[in-house]
Amino acid sequence: MTDKDTSRNIVLGVAGGIAAYKACHLVRNLKEAGDDVRVVPTESALNFVGAATFEALSGHPVSTSVFEAVDEVQHVNVGQRADAVVIAPATADLIARLAAGRADDLLTATVLVATCPVIVAPAMHTEMWHNPATQDNVATLRRRGITVIEPAHGRLTGKDSGPGRLPEPEQIAEIVRTELAGYRVQHTWQGKKVVISAGGTQEELDPVRYLGNRSSGRQGFALAEWAAQMGSKVTLVAGNTAQLPVPSGAELRHIVSTRELEDAMREESRDADVVIMAAAVSDFRPAQVAESKMKKGQADDALSTLHLVENPDVLKGLVAARERSEIPAECVIVGFAAETGDAQKSALDYAQEKFARKGCDVLMANEVGRGKTFGQKSNEGWILRPGSAPQRVEHGSKQVVAAQILLAVNEMFQV
Repeated sequence: MTDKDTSRNIVLGVAGGIAAYKACHLVRNLKEAGDDVRVVPTESALNFVGAATFEALSGHPVSTSVFEAVDEVQHVNVGQRADAVVIAPATADLIARLAAGRADDLLTATVLVATCPVIVAPAMHTEMWHNPATQDNVATLRRRGITVIEPAHGRLTGKDSGPGRLPEPEQIAEIVRTELAGYRVQHTWQGKKVVISAGGTQEELDPVRYLGNRSSGRQGFALAEWAAQMGSKVTLVAGNTAQLPVPSGAELRHIVSTRELEDAMREESRDADVVIMAAAVSDFRPAQVAESKMKKGQADDALSTLHLVENPDVLKGLVAARERSEIPAECVIVGFAAETGDAQKSALDYAQEKFARKGCDVLMANEVGRGKTFGQKSNEGWILRPGSAPQRVEHGSKQVVAAQILLAVNEMFQV
């Protein structure tokens, strides 16, 4: 849902916090995806970013008061025309006013009028976020159907660090686009632990070189982001990945090789409710590793020809660990199958065979290759579940695909 012929009217509310500067990048991100963006700041937000900046970036005039452009009844029609209202950043004060149903400026009036998705991205100091008053206000908004996304963990104003940081504009934009594609954040996984692997593993050849693959880690990171927004505690075990922003609230654990991945996943999954193996695992590793960099014409005979040995099957091992009660029996295990077709069988055929062998509960199958899936911002494929026909996942952003996978997992909890 990011094609330029699907332009939507998006209202971007901006509250008065230091993170207001990120709203400028969010305007640009949304507009570059083809959306029309109208910025509605609070009066205090203009102390951080001037109206001229928002007007230049959005191409629309900026108003803060219900008494401006009264002849256009903008305190009503701005919200009526919106396909989505996004507030980033949202301060504790603005969240309190929204929870109270106030309409004392253009932004709060717009939210009261809007019948479209409303997405609120909090940004404040950790103590303010954890304060019972703020948490009650957030719960009130969520109960009313407003999406309040989880803040990121990281550096805040001054030397402080913790939960309360505004997620990166790209992360917020992806959540907005996913909701507009019909997948609303359901904050229903509170108390659940989700362990997700992402990115490619690397198998050392010598201190400089390695065997790897083209995986960027985007799908695993998108799954971690969506799972965190559902309220779960997320541990992300990441191999080689692109420079991706850490999903909001996720705990990041880095690994390099497949054997390191196996150890980390076993350890983290001991008390997990959901385990998702989205990493692109190297099936083989060198039988020998050179202690120093191999040089042309000087490689040892044993190393001049590359001999490979099989790596452990991490996904199958996790299923076996569950059978041995090393992982909770009710834990849902999700696998990925990155396949290519050939003259004999299609990618889906190979994925179905893999699903039968692995023994996991859900399997996301996709066709890979040059320009397909790996390194891309979009994905497509099939979701496989026991006793069901393959569920086609149409081409879409990896966040949209993540939402569909987690919906399938959620259905497993209902069985």
